[in-house]
Amino acid sequence: MQSEGVAGVQGEDFISAAGLVRKEEEELNREGEKKKGLEGKEIMIKLNLGRSTRSIYLGLAFLSLTSTHFSDATEREKKLIGAGKVIQKVKGHSKLEALFEHPLYNLPRPELREDDWLLRVKANEHARDAGSDEEEREEPINSDSQWQSSSQEGGYDRVTWTSDVETHPPWLRFHLGISRWELYNRKDPNLAQLTHYLATQRILGAVQKTGGTQLKLLMSFPNYGQALLKPMKQSRDAETDVNLFYFSDFERHNAEIAAFHLDRLLGFNRIPPVVGRLINVTTEIREITTDHRLSRTFFTSPVGNVCFYGQCEYYCSSEHPVCGHPHVLEVSLAAMLPDLTLAARRSWRSPWRRAYSRTKLAQWETDPAYCDTVKQTPPYNHGTRLVDLIDMAVLDFLMSNMDRHHYETFEKFGNETFLLHLDNGRAFGRHSRDEPSILAPLQQCCRIRRSTFLRLRLLSLPGFRLSDVMRDSLLQDPLAGVNPLLSESHLSALDRRLATVLQVVQSCRHHHKDVIYNDLVGYDEDHDRWTG
Repeated sequence: MQSEGVAGVQGEDFISAAGLVRKEEEELNREGEKKKGLEGKEIMIKLNLGRSTRSIYLGLAFLSLTSTHFSDATEREKKLIGAGKVIQKVKGHSKLEALFEHPLYNLPRPELREDDWLLRVKANEHARDAGSDEEEREEPINSDSQWQSSSQEGGYDRVTWTSDVETHPPWLRFHLGISRWELYNRKDPNLAQLTHYLATQRILGAVQKTGGTQLKLLMSFPNYGQALLKPMKQSRDAETDVNLFYFSDFERHNAEIAAFHLDRLLGFNRIPPVVGRLINVTTEIREITTDHRLSRTFFTSPVGNVCFYGQCEYYCSSEHPVCGHPHVLEVSLAAMLPDLTLAARRSWRSPWRRAYSRTKLAQWETDPAYCDTVKQTPPYNHGTRLVDLIDMAVLDFLMSNMDRHHYETFEKFGNETFLLHLDNGRAFGRHSRDEPSILAPLQQCCRIRRSTFLRLRLLSLPGFRLSDVMRDSLLQDPLAGVNPLLSESHLSALDRRLATVLQVVQSCRHHHKDVIYNDLVGYDEDHDRWTG
């Protein structure tokens, strides 16, 4: 579904370059002078999507949010987006590739200091300082030193690792690539290696993971890596029953996969990589598990399918089994984060947590001034925590996830870091209706990152339509060859919901001045380095 206010492209091969920023720049410049923003003005801005090294040009259409024409953009913004050019669309270049070529997805990265990395391999002198007297007498670790597993007992590979990253398995490279600002770098070639590894590695062990309300398994691989498995429990086209409360809904394996792709398309990079996979429930779970709680729940259904149900709070019973066909089962496998003993995480109760009650409402559902209280409460009273939370609310609204009661951060980084967008299994349950209350943080606080807002507007345009790039992105998953991971109805719902988010932001800007949090300060002047 095309979002409102988006005009069609003019011509098949040539389309007028429309940009993404202008009114927000006007308001940001005028806030200090206490001048009113230019409300009710149509925005016509232009963008150069050129990438000189590959000659990839894809135009943008005119984006009109209101009915009155506003003709001139600021010179700084023109430089930022490369305004005033008509550009050629190269046939055969996918919208997904064009999206990731766009300057908004190639912003300068902050220079990382040593303490901005979550984990580091100890250098020679650090190894000596941290070790015991006996350890200090041992040969220090260097590029020629090796760590070797003592045996191949239990089926684990005999591995040889050094401080050279090329000797590390993909899961370890993923852990060592986590920084203060993101879970992974989208351009890191290890990302493709990691998802391939999750989809193809031999499964060595399977046990039920403790915690949570529904069934999930912890899978082990021969190179000491692990992954979190969520099984298919219902068809992908099945909508959540409208009579079910949000806390009674099934978790969906394809929701975890789609959430990872959507988070990446929004430029967040805050969900661990997730991949779909077909497994054999007999040879890859039942015959290798050492978990007796799990193994005793296996049975063969009346039609000969191998089923199990495990132990958990919801839907772990013979009436709600997970079944192969007769042995083959679709699952999602998510890369595990570093062990808590190495990288502790802090769990935060969301200020917009729901009541999880059939009769009660949370405070934010009855208090229209609720955000004023949140803004005065640490850690939301300084830094980026509030706009981080609103980023998460936008993600949740787009995928209709009402089950965001807590979020986590890495303790090492304190409050100056990103939020982990974990546990998205209850997303994508309904496509026929939207849940506006998920957007409460944005509606009540009227605050959003400029980079997030610009990417959302970009994804509302025909050349980068969210449903199209999401479809392209999901085709990269192995399970896409079985059936589409999201139905066309779910993809259309993404466009509809995106239009709603933009309308909420526009409404906020009609009533408030300080809506856009400018996280792009300094990039305008340095545009030549990153616009290509």
